[in-house]
Amino acid sequence: MNSSAPSPSLSYNSFVEFWRTAKIDQFFLGELLAFVIGFMVLYSFFRKREKNNSSASAENTRGLSNDHANDLTTRSSESDAAGNADVIVVGAGVAGSALAYTLAKDGRRVHVIERDLTEQDRIVGELLQPGGYLKLIELGLEECVNEIDAQQVFGYALYMDGKNTKLSYPLEKYDKDVAGRSFHNGRFVQRMREKAASLPNVRMEQGTVTSLVEHKGTVRGVQYKTKNGEELSAYAPLTIVCDGCFSNLRRALCNPKVEVPSSFVGLILENINLPHINHGHVILADPSPILFYKISSTEIRCLVDVPGQKVPSVTSGELGRYLKTVVAPQIPPELYDSFIAAVDKGNIRTMPNRSMPADPQPTPGALLLGDAFNMRHPLTGGGMTVALSDIVLIRNLLRPLRDLHDSETLCKYLESFYTLRKPVASTINTLAGALYKVFCASSDKARQEMRNACFDYLSLGGICSEGPVALLSGLNPRPLSLFLHFFAVAIYGVGRLLIPFPSPQKLWLGARLISGACKIIFPIIKSEGVRQMFFPATVPAYYRAPPVF
Repeated sequence: MNSSAPSPSLSYNSFVEFWRTAKIDQFFLGELLAFVIGFMVLYSFFRKREKNNSSASAENTRGLSNDHANDLTTRSSESDAAGNADVIVVGAGVAGSALAYTLAKDGRRVHVIERDLTEQDRIVGELLQPGGYLKLIELGLEECVNEIDAQQVFGYALYMDGKNTKLSYPLEKYDKDVAGRSFHNGRFVQRMREKAASLPNVRMEQGTVTSLVEHKGTVRGVQYKTKNGEELSAYAPLTIVCDGCFSNLRRALCNPKVEVPSSFVGLILENINLPHINHGHVILADPSPILFYKISSTEIRCLVDVPGQKVPSVTSGELGRYLKTVVAPQIPPELYDSFIAAVDKGNIRTMPNRSMPADPQPTPGALLLGDAFNMRHPLTGGGMTVALSDIVLIRNLLRPLRDLHDSETLCKYLESFYTLRKPVASTINTLAGALYKVFCASSDKARQEMRNACFDYLSLGGICSEGPVALLSGLNPRPLSLFLHFFAVAIYGVGRLLIPFPSPQKLWLGARLISGACKIIFPIIKSEGVRQMFFPATVPAYYRAPPVF
C-alpha cells in the first residue's frame, strides 16, 4: 500500500472545509450583487423623479422665457426650503390681515403678500356693523378698533321729505362694549396688519402678485414682483386670495359678474356733530341716498350716491355744482353750512360701488375671500361683516386638518364653505341690494309708494324696526326673516293704498307695487342661490367631514 496516498478521513475533511469556504464566499458575493442591483434601481428611480420635477417646474412657469423659468425653478426650490409656508395670503386688507392672524394663531405658517403696506386713505370700509364687531371679538382682534379714534355706532337715523326716525340696534342682550364702529379705514387696516405681523409665524411682504402658479389644475403658489421689481415665486399647499375689489386673480377662481350700479362721492365735514349722536344718518334723497357718519371725534364722512357709472367731472367743477345745487338742499339744515364748506374745500373723492354675487370655481390649492370673491352695494356697510364671518368659518373648517397637501381632497371638503357661509352672506348681500333699489327715488308711482311704505314701516317701531335693523347689523342673519320683512313692507304699502276705500286705480297700483317688489328681490335671491340660501341642509357639501390625511 502506498503511504503517500491520502487517507479517506483527510480527503473528507478537506472537502467539507472547501465547501464551507465556498458557501461563505457565495454569501458575500450574493450580498454584493444585491447591493449593486439595489443601488442601480434606486439611482434610476431618483433620476426619473428629478426629471419629472424639472418638467413640472417648467410647466408651472409657462409664459416665461426658458432661462427665466430655469432660474425661477431653482429659486423656488430654495424658497421652499427657506419659507416653508402652509398658507399664502394674497392681500393684507381687512380680510387678508384678519385671516393671516387667525391662521397663524392656530399654528399655521403664513406668507402674506400685499401690494402696498403703507396706510391707505379710502372712502369706503369705514363702518363695521355690530355683527362684524362680534366676529372681530371671536377672532381675538377687537383691540384693533382701539387707539384709532374709532366711534361707537348704536343705530341709524332715517330722513325723508322733512321727516326723520331713529332706528337703534337691538343690543340689550350684549355687553355694553358691543356696538358698531366707524373709523378711518386705513388706520383700522394698519392695526390689523400690525397684529398679524406680531406673530412669529407670519411673514408679511410688500409685493404685487401677478399670477397663480398652477400645475395640472392645482394651484401651487403665486408669482409676484417685490417692492424692488424682482420677480419671485412663493409656494404653499393652500393659497387664499383676498386682494380686494380690484382683484386681478379672481377670473381664475370664480365666474365674475361685476355690476356698477352707482358711485360714491366722498367728503369730510369737520368740527360738527350729527343731529343724532352715535348714529349713522341716511337721507332718502332724490335721486339716491346720502350717508353721514362720524369717522373720528372731529370728522364726519359724507357719502353721496350718484346712480350710473358716470360721475360729473371734478376738475371742470361740474361735480361741485351738482353737490351744491342738487344734494345740499336735501340734507338736514344742521349740516348744510359744513357740507358747503367741505365742497368748497375741494377734497372730493369718488369710488365706484361694485356688486358681485359669489360664483366660485372650486380649484384645488386655492380659495377666494373678501371683496375679491363677493361684493354688495356698500349702502348698508355689511362688507366687513361678511368677510370676518367667512374667516371664522374658514378657521373652523381648517382647524381639524394637520396637513394641507392633499389639494383635491381639501378642495372637495372646502366646498362646504360656499354653502355654510350663505345664511350670513346672502342675508347681508340681498338686503344691501334690495334696500338700495327701494331707497332710490323713481318716477314710477308704484316704486315711490314702496319707498314711502318702507320709511313708514320702519318708523312703526317694535318688531317692524328691530327686525330689519337686526338683519342689517348682522346680529340676526336669517334669509327667511329678510324675505318676510321685505314682503311685509310691500303688503303694508298695499294696505295703505286700499284704506279707507279701495278703487280700481288703487288696486292696480297695489298690484304693481307687489310686482315691483318681486322684481327687486327675486333676481337677487336667484343670484345668491335659492337652495343654498333657504335650504342649505339639502346641499350634499353641507355634511362633508374633515378629511383624514
